[in-house]
Amino acid sequence: MHTKQHETVFKALDTFSIELPSWGFANTGTRFGKFTQAAAATSTEEKFSDAGHIHSITGVCPTVALHVLWDFPQGTGSIGDVQTIAAKYGVRPGAINPNVFQDQCYKYGSLGNPDPQIRKTALRHLLDSVEIQTKLGSRDLSLWFADGSNYPGTQNMHQRRQWFEEGLKETHRHLAEGQRMLVEYKPFEPAFYHTDIADWGMALLLAQAAGPKARVLVDTGHHYQAQNIEQIVVWLLGSKMLGGFHFNDRRYADDDLTMGSIDPYQVFRIFHEIFFFEWNSGERADIAYMVDQSHNVKGKIEAMIQTVQTAEELFAKAALVDHKKLAYAQGKCALVDAENCLKDAFSTDVRPAIREWNKSKGLPEDPLTAHRESGYIERITAERAEKNAAAVSSYA
Repeated sequence: MHTKQHETVFKALDTFSIELPSWGFANTGTRFGKFTQAAAATSTEEKFSDAGHIHSITGVCPTVALHVLWDFPQGTGSIGDVQTIAAKYGVRPGAINPNVFQDQCYKYGSLGNPDPQIRKTALRHLLDSVEIQTKLGSRDLSLWFADGSNYPGTQNMHQRRQWFEEGLKETHRHLAEGQRMLVEYKPFEPAFYHTDIADWGMALLLAQAAGPKARVLVDTGHHYQAQNIEQIVVWLLGSKMLGGFHFNDRRYADDDLTMGSIDPYQVFRIFHEIFFFEWNSGERADIAYMVDQSHNVKGKIEAMIQTVQTAEELFAKAALVDHKKLAYAQGKCALVDAENCLKDAFSTDVRPAIREWNKSKGLPEDPLTAHRESGYIERITAERAEKNAAAVSSYA
């Protein structure tokens, strides 16, 4: 890698940050069982501790995405505790994630539920989440809904679309200046016949109807096999409606695998289209990069560090694409030359430059090695093992 490429990597990393999910540090399960880890976080404070540890050795994870039901056990009454904990561990509250899918009342939906009282309950929770967002100084409200149905004819899809539009408009009305709401989509699971917000077009229309502070959130695991996610990104960029990403990888569907573990070239292509848009338009895209992974067999902290390092590498590789050369090749329909603009950048080993960037910031050159040598995992295992051993692990 020559000097100019080193400079490009440094410049790119200076602008890069990625948010860690609080739930990624706790014990979570599959539909068939939960396999606990002795070092898993058992409280909001322990989640912040783990996130703060990762940020201290990577330098690019300054915020933690929070789940209202799991991280705010007293709802708005937990705000003060979260503020104190965040200050203690040197990371800030990030996106606020409401939970309108877990409680029994949401069996037939939340904002799309036929029962008006349950729709009011869901809306009240969303507005409480906005209050939490405001008092914590968080910019983004991250909205994912499990609403849908499993059998044809069992739900009024026309009416449910209208209810969602009304609920999102009301939520948007309570956002403060500078805040955003991000509308996420998912084609299936837990609903298998229809999902109320099943794709980026539905999310886009609902966000546009909600108001000017609404954007679309793209989860890389929430797509059908072989779907061209970077093309979706291009359309959302062009309409100024791309708000953020939940990064993970998948082999089949929403597998929640480590970012880039199955198809790193796809994430590279996504980052490339963002860089290319910025080069071509002269505009800086305002996009929140967030991790959304839940590891049941990998060590949670090591998997998160691995994710952060992979994100840095793919972001740096995408920054190396020669946009001027690519645009010229595209204009001439020089297919091999154009394709090689991407492949050459993707093939570049950026790890030495990232190690140098880390060193320049006073960070460990290799965060994963630094973590393993820090004694952190041994300490928290001793502190948490007994609590995790008592956790329920059965499916039924």
